[in-house]
Amino acid sequence: MPLLDLAEHAQQLRTLARDFETLHARVRDVSYTPGTDALRQISPLLLMTQDLTATVLVRLGALDSSTYTSVAGSRASLECLASVVVASSLAGNDLASALHANPYEGAPFPGYPADDASVRTARHAEAIPKMAGHLAGAAHQLDLSATGCHYVATGITRDLAATREGAATAQRSAGPPLTSAQYDALKALALGGGRLYESSQRGLGVTRVTADDGTRISIATFRALNKRGLVDWDTSTSLFHGQKITVTEHGRQALANPRPAATATTPARAVLRTPAVQGARR
Repeated sequence: MPLLDLAEHAQQLRTLARDFETLHARVRDVSYTPGTDALRQISPLLLMTQDLTATVLVRLGALDSSTYTSVAGSRASLECLASVVVASSLAGNDLASALHANPYEGAPFPGYPADDASVRTARHAEAIPKMAGHLAGAAHQLDLSATGCHYVATGITRDLAATREGAATAQRSAGPPLTSAQYDALKALALGGGRLYESSQRGLGVTRVTADDGTRISIATFRALNKRGLVDWDTSTSLFHGQKITVTEHGRQALANPRPAATATTPARAVLRTPAVQGARR
């Protein structure tokens, strides 16, 4: 089965909830006379309940095989939808029990007297409260089914919104993509290591970075990598001896991405100078 779009799946569950609400109102307000009329009035309600139960099972299977299962909190939604299957099935059972309690007017076995009016009245009076109880139970279970579908649809929408917000937050915190120079510097430090030190030749306070493989790394590039948490260095040693630079796990994950394309630079236009014209001597 192809994976369903999760937003569409949530909408389908809302539609299913409205179907349960409509059926709940019909069961709650059903009017009937015990006997053949009750069979005609209640039987369609039972068939509709069975159809909705089958639809819930289809929705549960589709949701269980979709990408939603990787979203945090999805298990509760699946369990809730499974409980809707139970509630809908119980509603169908109550409607079937109402039909079972219905007094039918068939002929008795041979040798037994046919029911007269008083017997039929007594049978109807005994059946009516039983049937009413089963119908009330069915209406209650259908109401629970509608509530469960609304709950799962809301949960899917909420979980997807939280996932999108988390992804957007992670993207914002990640900052702009690495430049080609930053990527090359990070790769050199990851493969061969490097050191941060103060250059005695250039005077105190002049900090430099050197990679062990000879790659040239500017201090600005190193600071940009460190600001984003891609590199760290050992401050327990002196800058004069050189502090070892290490690439963090976040930095190694950044190296898993393709190398950024080098930024094209526009060459400076040469300024044309008009040669000075020497005045003609007379």
